[in-house]
Amino acid sequence: MTTSSDISPVVGRLVELTPDAEADISRLLAQLTDEASADSARISEMLALPHCHLLVARAGERIVGMASVCIYTIPTGRRAWIEDVVVDARWRGRGIGTRLVESAIDQARRVSPCTVMLTSRPSRVAANRLYRHMGFGSKETNVYKIEV
Repeated sequence: MTTSSDISPVVGRLVELTPDAEADISRLLAQLTDEASADSARISEMLALPHCHLLVARAGERIVGMASVCIYTIPTGRRAWIEDVVVDARWRGRGIGTRLVESAIDQARRVSPCTVMLTSRPSRVAANRLYRHMGFGSKETNVYKIEV
């Protein structure tokens, strides 16, 4: 019998939103924040964009981790934003988050030079430790938001 400890998740780009994938993404988003839920139209729109990637870690047929990265060009250079990095609580501590972020960085390297950015709430201690360990540094800035 194969157990979850025997499976090494495979990281790749999600190209089609199936009902199972949508359910897995909903489960992951619920572990990330109370404010987000999977929206099939929004996810399908993202999957159709050439410079936005929804990266997933699959253990068998189930998605056990995810990260999104969107790459864009502005007058001051090319940027990549990594968002929604989350690994299922039952799968944490196995390097899956590292592999997801590395995969996102690899997407940005394909259009180098590119500045890769991300944000993380201070309460996500393990995630912040991971990002610092991977070489991310703090940027002296304020982050503002407005819902429109």
